[in-house]
Amino acid sequence: MIVIPTYNEADNLAALVQELFSLPISDLHVLVVDDASPDGTGEIAEELRGRYPGRMHVIHRTGKLGLGTAYITGFRYALDHGADFIVQMDADFSHSPSYVPRLLSHLDEYDVVVGSRYVPGGRLDERWSWWRYLLSWWANAVYARLILGIQVRDATAGFKAWRRETLEGIDLSRIRSNGYVFQVEMAYVTEKLGYRVLEIPIYFEDRRIGRSKMTVPVKLEAAWRVWELRWRYRHLRRAERATVTTPAPDHL
Repeated sequence: MIVIPTYNEADNLAALVQELFSLPISDLHVLVVDDASPDGTGEIAEELRGRYPGRMHVIHRTGKLGLGTAYITGFRYALDHGADFIVQMDADFSHSPSYVPRLLSHLDEYDVVVGSRYVPGGRLDERWSWWRYLLSWWANAVYARLILGIQVRDATAGFKAWRRETLEGIDLSRIRSNGYVFQVEMAYVTEKLGYRVLEIPIYFEDRRIGRSKMTVPVKLEAAWRVWELRWRYRHLRRAERATVTTPAPDHL
């Protein structure tokens, strides 16, 4: 199941969903978690549910409740509905649907596969300014790695494929972050618990339509919360993986 949080993505959602369902993946399901978008994203998601009955799923939330809780809500829905593999991605085409089959192809050897901007072969949109690129690279490949001691180079990556056993073992109830630092928390906990992580290079395209939600205050909050994560999980070890349930029937 592919989990897509949305807020004001009316101009992108239909095209994205169409591309996802065009992928050569059997029994593909898509879940949109919409935070009461005032631009009508939720209504478009409902139209798509009618167009792809039984394969398109929609959760409507009562307001802008945050990226972290949107993903947690989506992950739990996917697990409850028997998904063996869960993909998370943005709705703005910064994550190309064409990478999804490649992400999934490595889950027989790894517990989570990350679409990364900062491994060899990874690229950022050429329209990014040198300052924006430098800040993003430093925050991911230097700052978070140095403070947390993680190996992943793209700590804030939002394009990932998970095995159900990994999300169950992480125990989603322990994840507390709700902004963009949610991605860092998931990456940190994943490594602290000893899961196998693979980063594959992607081209990260700047959003095609609309404005970025990654504002300066959001970036500053994420920076100081990295220290909070280090303290909170300082004693976390592999032995603290949650008990994994019996795998459900094969289903994406």
